[in-house]
Amino acid sequence: MKMFTTANGKNLFVTFALVTTLFLLWGFCNGMIDILNKHFQNTLHINKFQSGFVQFANYLAYFLMAIPAGLLAKKFGYKGGIIIGLVLIALGAFWFIPATKIGTYWAFLTGLFILATGMTCLETIANPYATVLGPPESGATRINMAQTFNGLGWILGPVVGGYFVFGGSGEGAAAAPASNAGLYIPYMGVGIVVTILIVVFALANIPDLHNEEEVKAEAAGKAVKPLWQRHHFTLGVLAQFLYVAAQTGIFSFFINYLVENVQGMTDMKAKDWLGIGGFGLFMAGRFCGSFVVGMMKPQKALAIYASICFVLCLLAMAGLGMVGVIALFGTFFFMSIMFPTIFALGIRGLGEHTKLASSLIVMSIVGGAIAPPFMGWIADHASMKIGFAVPTICFVFVALYGLIWKKLESKDAGGAGSDEPVVIRPMH
Repeated sequence: MKMFTTANGKNLFVTFALVTTLFLLWGFCNGMIDILNKHFQNTLHINKFQSGFVQFANYLAYFLMAIPAGLLAKKFGYKGGIIIGLVLIALGAFWFIPATKIGTYWAFLTGLFILATGMTCLETIANPYATVLGPPESGATRINMAQTFNGLGWILGPVVGGYFVFGGSGEGAAAAPASNAGLYIPYMGVGIVVTILIVVFALANIPDLHNEEEVKAEAAGKAVKPLWQRHHFTLGVLAQFLYVAAQTGIFSFFINYLVENVQGMTDMKAKDWLGIGGFGLFMAGRFCGSFVVGMMKPQKALAIYASICFVLCLLAMAGLGMVGVIALFGTFFFMSIMFPTIFALGIRGLGEHTKLASSLIVMSIVGGAIAPPFMGWIADHASMKIGFAVPTICFVFVALYGLIWKKLESKDAGGAGSDEPVVIRPMH
């Protein structure tokens, strides 16, 4: 238990255990989102371009809420910020009950947007909080442990949600809009669980701790270049934007890809392949990724993983039956380290600007709002395979960022650079 014991001897394991439930929660909610594209195509008879706005509503909330979430944490502390995030998630989840009565696309998108504002609060607050619940040298281990539960949530989301969403729609056959009636059930379950969590966190002792590195930076009062002149940061924001665009595009249209390229594949089967196979590989990649990043420079690992994803996406675009499907599965494993690695590289050495920089990188998650509609438009006018050109191009830039990061960071630091290890923090 030394991993959760502070310098004054206080054990924070119970607090850490509570925080890990938040990682599981937003992983589950994100996992459910990725089955809704195909569901709304079937029930509301919309095209792939229109269904891409499921992710647009979700990630737009990240763009709009990231900085306010940071300000809420600063004003109300970690506990207050977490409770506000949970309240927003509960409101968004319970909104699905009247949304099924309204039965229009905008009603469902409204619920997803409210839900996502709450998830933004939790991601902005819980990720850095997990790193300070014990000795600073074990912060990376704690965040990886917490992210394991996040990966589990990504697996359970499409499996549990898909049981209710696709269970009554004839396994993907065109269905009447009335089949949306059961959509509120998994979200009502989320709302009930979150309501319980609100009570638990309200009664729990959640200390308002601070990262030792931030305290030292503030105490030193060292002046640094403005953020917009720190190119390893500004290009890091762009890299994160493009990575999340690629990730969301792949997750969103995975079911479409399988149904179009695997004979006899149905929506019901595909959602299980997504939940157990795809997100299972994503979680496995998170387990292995911490060791890989520990054995080589993070920027090199990022460049290698992104290059592999580029090749795998090319194979997916080529189709080739199960070869393309296996390649698409492979991207789940190799994408797993990218979000935290880009995040850590982007905020490296920013001192007093670290908190603002962190919020801006979280804002860049809005990239996930851009790719799905664009991929859907390409798929509507060409094919789903060609639509995967979007993540393919995104991975090129991510790989280039990894390759040139050291040069950028050295220039930003005045030519000296730094060989200190990069601590991997948040994971999306």
